[in-house]
Amino acid sequence: MSGLVYFSSRSENTRRFVEKLQLPALRLPINNDDLSPRAETAFVLITPTYGGGSEKGAVPKPVIRFLNDAENRSLLRGVIAAGSTNFGAAYGLAGQIIAQKCAVPLLYRFELLGTEEDVINIKQGLERFWTR
Repeated sequence: MSGLVYFSSRSENTRRFVEKLQLPALRLPINNDDLSPRAETAFVLITPTYGGGSEKGAVPKPVIRFLNDAENRSLLRGVIAAGSTNFGAAYGLAGQIIAQKCAVPLLYRFELLGTEEDVINIKQGLERFWTR
């Protein structure tokens, strides 16, 4: 199985979810001034959705900066998005935007901290994804 790259804001919701997956993962820095890491293998990105339901600002700036690096972007294989169902059609919008712009599949969406069912679904889904 290849890796995970994720972004988590100061709320740490996404970090706590990724830890439940118990899979190797690279965290993108919170501070936009910190150097963005380089992906070394194919990866699936896990990102929260920002913007309160608006497309503008839905993708966190550190994620944009990371994916603006052509080498990082070339290793992106799929995206998983966190969001809030309170935003209706904009639920997990960051994942939809990234998937469309980078021509990769949106593999899954989960709400806020996710559930145990989300953890199981993602772990099983990633295993199938990387072995096909």
